[in-house]
Amino acid sequence: MAVSESLIASARERARKWLSEDYDEETRRQVQQLLDAEDPSALVDAFYRDLEFGTGGMRGIMGAGTNRMNKYNIGAATQGLSNYMIKEFGEDADLKVVVGYDGRHNSTAFARIVADVFTANGIRVYLFKSLRPTPMISYAIRHFGCQSGGMVTASHNPREYNGFKVYWEDGAQIIAPHDKNIIGEVNKIRSVRDIKFEGREDLITLIDESFDEQYINDLLTTRLTPEAIKAHHDLCIVYTPLHGTGSQINVRAMEDAGFDNIHPVKEQMVVDGDFPTVDSPNPENPEAMKMALDLAHKVDADLVLASDPDADRLAVGCKDNEGKYVLLTGNQTCLLYAYYAIKRHQEIGDLSESDYLVKTIVTTDLIRNVAEAGHVELYDCYTGFKWIASVMRQNEGTRRYLGGGEESIGYLWEDFVRDKDSVSACIIMGEIFAWALEQGMTLYQLLDKIYLEYGYSVEKTISVVRPGVTGAQEIEDMMKNFRHHPLKELAGEQVTEVLDYSTLEGRDQVSGETYTLDFPTTSNVLQFFTASGTKLSVRPSGTEPKIKFYMEVHASPKDPAQLAEARRSCDERVEAIRKQLDI
Repeated sequence: MAVSESLIASARERARKWLSEDYDEETRRQVQQLLDAEDPSALVDAFYRDLEFGTGGMRGIMGAGTNRMNKYNIGAATQGLSNYMIKEFGEDADLKVVVGYDGRHNSTAFARIVADVFTANGIRVYLFKSLRPTPMISYAIRHFGCQSGGMVTASHNPREYNGFKVYWEDGAQIIAPHDKNIIGEVNKIRSVRDIKFEGREDLITLIDESFDEQYINDLLTTRLTPEAIKAHHDLCIVYTPLHGTGSQINVRAMEDAGFDNIHPVKEQMVVDGDFPTVDSPNPENPEAMKMALDLAHKVDADLVLASDPDADRLAVGCKDNEGKYVLLTGNQTCLLYAYYAIKRHQEIGDLSESDYLVKTIVTTDLIRNVAEAGHVELYDCYTGFKWIASVMRQNEGTRRYLGGGEESIGYLWEDFVRDKDSVSACIIMGEIFAWALEQGMTLYQLLDKIYLEYGYSVEKTISVVRPGVTGAQEIEDMMKNFRHHPLKELAGEQVTEVLDYSTLEGRDQVSGETYTLDFPTTSNVLQFFTASGTKLSVRPSGTEPKIKFYMEVHASPKDPAQLAEARRSCDERVEAIRKQLDI
């Protein structure tokens, strides 16, 4: 789409300000190249707006420009956060933060800039000496009694991205009121001269490898069936960190848990911000799992595990009933964790009314069936682990957290971390498999058992990408259209209920009755339901230029022979919804 002359002129004006002596020589050189280019599209994309510091931090393509991840934008974000911390806790408070980073290009340098800005503002920094998984930053914040912290990462985004994820004193990503208050302080940084870049080395404490042992030891206390692991210690596990931080600790954690037949994908154990063996370092994508699956065939693996570059998310693969390797969806994996938590605590005999589980509203509703049958309360919350952590914070000290997760392959087993954690997820998934083997089942057979007991479902997520200058407006227009013209049917079934989280209003489409949704704040999400439980959720991504459609359909097979038909009919209905939406 053509870029308007006014937008080009605005971008040029903004870019020229970056040619001043306030910016380093390399930055000025990159900006001049953009200004000199015959095609202005790269210039416009780099300068048409400020890279937003959102409710969880910031993420973007690296390079010079107001709309890019660079030392000045991450410096401004850290300065704004520092200003807010001083206001919130007082100038005389002993302010402390944790800073971590992944293996992406510039992550080490960005983390050092973050540490320097914090210390320049008199804030003590616990800086990880080398790259470590995101959940370890959450763990360290709580361990060291810090008020905040940050992780330099762009998670599973492509290689040209980086980002800065911000946490609060409970180890969770920021939510209201701190998110908006921090954003307000960041927006007050109007000049590079407002940023204190000259750090103080005396205020930095390095966190070295010895911290790994404490973290892993705490994770080992959360095992529910260590005797099953001991009996099946030789479970054949293939693991890949996709060139990311999981290479530093995940294999060791599984070995310390008792598994001694682990086969890392050696080529992908190499930390490399180019992610040279994959097109995209997202383990949700089957392409990213190819090398792990190839190795699984070679060693006849029982279990295939893959973490994303910052090792907070985990993909799982195993053999199906015909011996073919399949990748489980995030919904299936989350279902397995929930089922195991309840069943195992029932076996132990310590399940109580105070126990609870958490999932997000776009995650499979089969988990509710499992929770209700086990008389365990299930909380539904918004997408994003900060909301799962918010539920944990509300219940801290009064109720026991059994686990939580979301469809985008993020799970949290322990309560002393407040973000999704692939390290513990690796340990517990191996334990679930071992527990299933004790009962004469494979992991896939255990999943079938759950389906026969609680109902079958198929879930599919489709993302429609709308990048660039006009993308955000296109996505906004799509959401408006769904609100002004709500769907009346899904795959031939009447829509009986519509939930609009932007207004916190639910509507019974049959009776016309409306009611208020019990959620802590609004969110740009729409959900459509049918009487059979079919669910469509529509929401713009909070971190990427895309709008996401989550489809879920159900069936009720009564015996193993009916499972194949349930899969076929559910797949057909999902495909019908996709065609209906033209996505």
